[in-house]
Amino acid sequence: MTQTQGSLVRQITDYAHRADPYPLYAELRKTPVAHDEEGPYIVSTYWEIHGLLHDPRLSSDARNLDPRAAPELIEEDGEEDEPGLPPSFLRLDPPEHDRLRSLAMAPFGPPNTPRRLHTMRGELTRIVGELIDGFEGRDRIDLVDHFSYPFPVTVICRLLGVPQEDEPRFHAWADTVAAGLDPDPDADEDAAERRRVSRQARTDLAVYLSELIEERRRAPGDDMLSALVGWEGPEGRMSRVELLSTAALLLVAGHETTVNLITNGMLTLLRNPEVLARLRNDPHLVVPLVEELLRFDPPVQMLPRRTPLSEIDIAGVTIPRGASVWLLLASGNRDPQRFLDPDRFEPQRRDNQHLGFGSGVHSCFGAPLARLEAQIALTELARRLDGPRLLEDPPTYRRNAVLRGPRHLPLAFEGLRPGGSPNGSR
Repeated sequence: MTQTQGSLVRQITDYAHRADPYPLYAELRKTPVAHDEEGPYIVSTYWEIHGLLHDPRLSSDARNLDPRAAPELIEEDGEEDEPGLPPSFLRLDPPEHDRLRSLAMAPFGPPNTPRRLHTMRGELTRIVGELIDGFEGRDRIDLVDHFSYPFPVTVICRLLGVPQEDEPRFHAWADTVAAGLDPDPDADEDAAERRRVSRQARTDLAVYLSELIEERRRAPGDDMLSALVGWEGPEGRMSRVELLSTAALLLVAGHETTVNLITNGMLTLLRNPEVLARLRNDPHLVVPLVEELLRFDPPVQMLPRRTPLSEIDIAGVTIPRGASVWLLLASGNRDPQRFLDPDRFEPQRRDNQHLGFGSGVHSCFGAPLARLEAQIALTELARRLDGPRLLEDPPTYRRNAVLRGPRHLPLAFEGLRPGGSPNGSR
């Protein structure tokens, strides 16, 4: 299937599809690997995406792209590297990817990850409780502005060891960086200004993180940045620029993904009130429910900027070396050849090997934390909001086609139930 120049890209990134891209994905799946002439190869079916994610011939390093084969590249995938810094390990291939990822995970890897996440649960619950307590006296909120955005930023600040008095600066940088990831193709001047302001915020953030790293070298604390600064394993230790790149990755990639996961999740629950009621009465439902959310409406819709290091034959199509490849994860998650009744939200779905966090060596680095944040957030929102309802459906979505989620989610509710530990959920 060969399309005219850019037609598939234009369809996929067209804002008209943002509120509900899934009918478009269903059409695309009729041709598992489609090609825009002189543009990307679009892969939309589960098994083909899964196979490519595990194929060492598919590179994540954009430096391997043939520029002539990728005129469609957009600046909205949410992974733009910080000014003056090397690519984060998400943008590298083995063995360099493996070295940096191993160094980033080592201080918190097994058996440390389960223990650290367990100790974080109480702190995460307190942060969620404080945010929901802030709704007192109101009968409506914007879930994104009042909850989904501030929660993960606060968590990242605590995780990295950002002093509490500096958290407002971190919040402002995160908001500015996020705004710069949403270019508007219909307003080039506005998009260019957002990217300029976003680049300045990234520069300011890099300067701040550099100073914080030096402080942690002199006086280590019980935080992730101190652990990364001090850790040395068989692979050596991270350089200063690698530390900066990894810390920035934690803020931008981890934060944006979690914002969308929580917001998409609450939107889905409010559209399925019987499931919301089940979660309120049975907090243990949240574990499989979050996995189903990651399949049904994932925060990361696609992975662009992949490229073969050599020719790859897949689904009867030969993808040449250096070509641009887009993997439509959200489309694969709705593939009826892989999932029974895929357009139905089933919180206790079995055999749910979704692509919500990718797969293979580049599977999401922050998946355990994102899962825990979403589980606690959705459990507490379901438990404490009395009679919540949507005020706008569909809500206003961000421009971003890759990190897809509502920009605002206005909710009304009748009141708040008391805080404290829910019965049986801790």
